[in-house]
Amino acid sequence: MSPDELIYLAILLCSLPVGFLFKNASPQVKQRGSAGIGLILTLITCNIHTLHSVITILGTWLILRISPRSCHFLALGWTFTYLLFFRTITYFDLPAPTPFTNAVQLLLTLKLVSLANEVQQFCRTKKQEVTTFTKPAVISVISSIPSLVEMFYYSYCYIGLMTGPFYRYKTYFDWLHQIDSLSIPSWKPLMSRLKAVPVFGVLFLVVSQYFPLHYVKTDEFYDCSFLYRLFYMVPTFFVFRMRFYVAWIFAECGCIAAAFGAYPVSAKSRSGGGPTVEYAPLERNSDGAKVELEYDYETVKNIDCHGTDFCVKVKDGMRYWNMSVQWWLAQYIYKNSPVKSFVFGNAWTMLISAYWHGIHPGYYMSFLTIPLCLAAEGAMEAGLRRHLTDSGKMVFDWVHWFLKMRAYDYMCMGFVLLTFGDTYHYWQSIYFTVHVVAIALLILGHVLAMKNPPSPRDTRGEKMETKQE
Repeated sequence: MSPDELIYLAILLCSLPVGFLFKNASPQVKQRGSAGIGLILTLITCNIHTLHSVITILGTWLILRISPRSCHFLALGWTFTYLLFFRTITYFDLPAPTPFTNAVQLLLTLKLVSLANEVQQFCRTKKQEVTTFTKPAVISVISSIPSLVEMFYYSYCYIGLMTGPFYRYKTYFDWLHQIDSLSIPSWKPLMSRLKAVPVFGVLFLVVSQYFPLHYVKTDEFYDCSFLYRLFYMVPTFFVFRMRFYVAWIFAECGCIAAAFGAYPVSAKSRSGGGPTVEYAPLERNSDGAKVELEYDYETVKNIDCHGTDFCVKVKDGMRYWNMSVQWWLAQYIYKNSPVKSFVFGNAWTMLISAYWHGIHPGYYMSFLTIPLCLAAEGAMEAGLRRHLTDSGKMVFDWVHWFLKMRAYDYMCMGFVLLTFGDTYHYWQSIYFTVHVVAIALLILGHVLAMKNPPSPRDTRGEKMETKQE
């Protein structure tokens, strides 16, 4: 493990006992204490580069003050423009930010764009109250526009500061003013979540030892056989997954320790977004006695390891990976796509996701391969799978799962190699296998669909599925 990875791990481990200290604290202690710890961590790991986050917060605050009713796109433009400056800062003869600064800036960008959306939603709700003389249902609307100080508290809260999960201001506010936090379980869900971490950690250490990434960049690697080169992307993606499984599970456990993001099961919370239906934070029976509620931490769930590894479709694999960020992308990017179509919407979202991650060409090469894979699997679903028997569909799904995993193996190489030259060299050495297979399946799927057009019933079912997604 690199020194930076060890520092990340130490921060995540420390967040567990710190979380228990904050769990039953007052709103003021939670607000100031969590922000104080986060700011200290930022100053220690980012040094002078902490100014980047300060400038981003101040710029967003000005936007909220000047134009609260139309601040969402302005905040999105401001934070993403600053990201470009942040990534190219060395061209201005300024010192390069630390990796920790990059992590803080990434999560801060998500938070501030989301906050602007929440402020805009708040203004619309207030306007609706005035014009209709009714109070609309407000499941996840903030109670007031936060001040500059409150924005700093939210931005530097140590929870999710560098590793996620992303959470909205409303989620943070609900944690500050949590009712009866003593009754919210932490130990049991925390231990349940942690039980797989030792296995993931050992697998990461062992496999990374035998299949190091730097080997791909050597001439010796390209002297190996085609099958070995093709195989090497499998353990590379495996190591990549294990690293993030460990980091994100620890990050979730830091939330669980503090009861952060805990909502009653009846709230039907979604990762990143929070509750989706009205719920009662405290219930009493007819005798006035308190009813014990069942809680979950779905709001801060960032990874579904089983779903990632064993789901069948490429699009489902995206949903189970970095789940809170996927919610952010779906809510604020995909839904606001310039062209309302499945293909363009996915391409636009992947382009923005690549830009958010960085300016390395490998990100764009990987993320922009996803829409092709989505189109191919959609074509094969329409052209072949729907016409198969149940046993045929089972075989189709197993083959689909295998190809899905190989597609993610392939795209991971661009994500870890980063440069255009290294990514292109590797993909060329395996003859752009996934691109070729995806294009072939896309064509085949369309040909089969023309020969076997879907029935009206199939079309209605497909529309309903798309609507639900």
